[in-house]
Amino acid sequence: MCHNCAVTAGSVLAAGPVSRRSVAKLFAVGAGLTALAACTPDGGTQPPSSSSPSGTSASAAPTAASSSAGPETSTAAATEPGTVAAPAPATTSAPTPTSPAAGLAKQYSLTDPASPWLVVNKHRPLSPADYVPADLVQPNVALAVSGEAAQLNSTTAAAAEQMFAAAAQDGVTMTLASGYRSYGTQVATYNSYVASRGQAEADTASARPGFSEHQTGWAFDIGDGGGACSFQPCFAEQPAAVWAKANGHRFGFVVRYPWMFHGITGYYYESWHLRYIGVEAATDMTARGINTLEEYFGLEAAPGYL
Repeated sequence: MCHNCAVTAGSVLAAGPVSRRSVAKLFAVGAGLTALAACTPDGGTQPPSSSSPSGTSASAAPTAASSSAGPETSTAAATEPGTVAAPAPATTSAPTPTSPAAGLAKQYSLTDPASPWLVVNKHRPLSPADYVPADLVQPNVALAVSGEAAQLNSTTAAAAEQMFAAAAQDGVTMTLASGYRSYGTQVATYNSYVASRGQAEADTASARPGFSEHQTGWAFDIGDGGGACSFQPCFAEQPAAVWAKANGHRFGFVVRYPWMFHGITGYYYESWHLRYIGVEAATDMTARGINTLEEYFGLEAAPGYL
């Protein structure tokens, strides 16, 4: 998933603050990848003026030239390029009985990759790890990418088309900056980080293969029509990010990695990373002021890999 930026800016998930400079350095990757500069907020730093303290985020690591990725970080995986640690089995297939989501009339699986309520985090890998959505399509929206990164699953694509159109009516131009990312792309991305930066830094700058929301087809990164601040903290103040945060739930989307919730999600703030969970759940979650999927579905925090 930046990231799930798709290369998500984020998972220096460990406990403790990190500096912008140290994290930004991790995202400056070469090896022919379209690495996108991104930095995470210093511990305790206030969010941009237009964003409220809602959390942290990250998507996935930089992808190949035909794709675009945002920062989705991860912690600990392969010990050398080409080797990826086997993911632990996911648990909890449904929201806990006491979770906020349990009150909704229709319930969905939290482990089925084809479910809009699927939760993928550092404790909950995809199963199978190399899952490929059966219904990938290219939505009819403004694209900043091509190839697989311009695709989403059909449900997410239809909702994105409606959201982008509504934003345009309000004078806001959004672009699809990074969509689907295959397992193979994530393997190449992660291993490139390992080769250029070493295992420890790779695990703070790239999601492990099989742990990225971008692989599910349910998540994507947005850009602003003006092109400013892509995959950077200042994106939170761009019209596209401000509009999406205020209106995304109307179309079934939430900001997956909100400000100051990296201790729960495992990723620092990504105002560009949207996740589809359905209009009812997204609206309920927003109305209750619940910031993360983990809290909404009654799951444990996942700040780092098990």
